[in-house]
Amino acid sequence: MSEQGVAPIRGNFVEVNQGPWAGWWRWSGKDPFEDGTGPFHVKRDERGIVTAFIPEHKNLNGHGIVHGGALMTFADFSLFMIAGSAGDEINGVTVTMNCEFVSGAQAGQLLTARGELVREGRSLVFARGTILCGDVPVLSFSGTIKRARVSSH
Repeated sequence: MSEQGVAPIRGNFVEVNQGPWAGWWRWSGKDPFEDGTGPFHVKRDERGIVTAFIPEHKNLNGHGIVHGGALMTFADFSLFMIAGSAGDEINGVTVTMNCEFVSGAQAGQLLTARGELVREGRSLVFARGTILCGDVPVLSFSGTIKRARVSSH
């Protein structure tokens, strides 16, 4: 186990074993843009996949609320987690993402996202979800992921 109760487990994730995120998996630093926005967390509970993010001051816009770009980055991360909820991690790129901003959020508030896998095809995966602050919807999103081709070379 490494510092701060984080143990490498599989893929691009590390399991958090202590502190407020104990029991969650954290994206482990493979995406500089997401790392600069997050950290983002994911786990499976009795209701399915849930992702979480606590925005910081760095995530605020000029009006003092969480920037739409930070919310959309968290939504994109969540899209992939939801899309992969039926099996293994989905490797690919987002080809479409639609977002509707429903309400604002503040720094320090726990944001969670849940959703559903709509359809999983050979090359495209469709999913949708909602980011919540408590029970209050903050952003609804839907998107399409194009699977990456795996080279055998």
